Amino acid sequence: MSLEAEIREQPESLARLLDRQSEAVRAMGRAFRGRPLEFVLLAARGTSDNAGLYAEYLWGAINSMPVALAAPSLFTSYARPPRLEHALVVAVSQSGQSPDLLAVLEEARRQGAPTLAIVNDADSPLARAADQVLDICAGPEEAVAATKSYTAQLMAIAMLSTAVADDDQRWRELEQVPGLVAQALALDAQVAERTERYRFMEHCVVLGRGFNLSTANEWALKLKELAYVIAEPFSSADFQHGPVAMLERGFPVLAVVPDGAVFDDTRELLARLVREKRVELLVMSNRDEALSLAHTPLRLPAAPEWVTPIVSIVAGQLFCYHLTRAKGFDTESPRGLRKVTLTR
Repeated sequence: MSLEAEIREQPESLARLLDRQSEAVRAMGRAFRGRPLEFVLLAARGTSDNAGLYAEYLWGAINSMPVALAAPSLFTSYARPPRLEHALVVAVSQSGQSPDLLAVLEEARRQGAPTLAIVNDADSPLARAADQVLDICAGPEEAVAATKSYTAQLMAIAMLSTAVADDDQRWRELEQVPGLVAQALALDAQVAERTERYRFMEHCVVLGRGFNLSTANEWALKLKELAYVIAEPFSSADFQHGPVAMLERGFPVLAVVPDGAVFDDTRELLARLVREKRVELLVMSNRDEALSLAHTPLRLPAAPEWVTPIVSIVAGQLFCYHLTRAKGFDTESPRGLRKVTLTR
């Protein structure tokens, strides 16, 4: 299946995940509520690491659970793993084959910590090593660049949060997400046309904040691996602590700014960058106040802020796909990359 086909399959894959795994995830939520857990240690690499950023904000905001992103090299190269008492150890992976993530789960089980694997292969080594497994049900993903497996990971993380919170309203909001993703996919022709403006772009910064810091990081990763753009992601707050100095007239700034708690601060920053730095601004948002600042506005469907990363990255995927084609590169075989990367 081509990259384009897998991008378009996402409403179906997300609906499938909700249909097949909701009851199992509710049971996980009940089990986790009954344990004296103090924090989550989350292990991932690459795209899955960006899903971990979403978990860091979501599980913190909704479930009051601190989330630490693991340093797998502590478990492998340095052989100095941290103490994991009262931790839930979660590994997120598409293939479930990376040896360093496996080492994290094995050490967690040795220390007696509960473990969970969020994977797209329920028979993988990582799944076999975990106490519990959440199959994201994305189906085979043949394109090197992960798309549908990434949004399914986000959905799985959101489902777990909702199950632990035991919140029926949030379940109803999750049920709307496949339809919202379909609306984002309807931007395809518009994105294809507007991407031509960036055909010769060689570098950019990508801004997001809060829940959508994960979107900024994943969007930038896709720009690097598909279109070979030097794309640097930042929290819009961290960006002001130094990196803003590199901007000059015409410098491309890509921003994801949906409605929510961090909207006003981010919109204010973008307005200042346009006014003072004369940057080239692309904005993905559902708010006119942000879209009106942009040279290239892309209107997202309105959604509750906590689920917007599942929706907004789809527009980012379309942008990367069409930019790669506009630059004349192969969307199916990024240079130097393989589908499964094994790190130790």
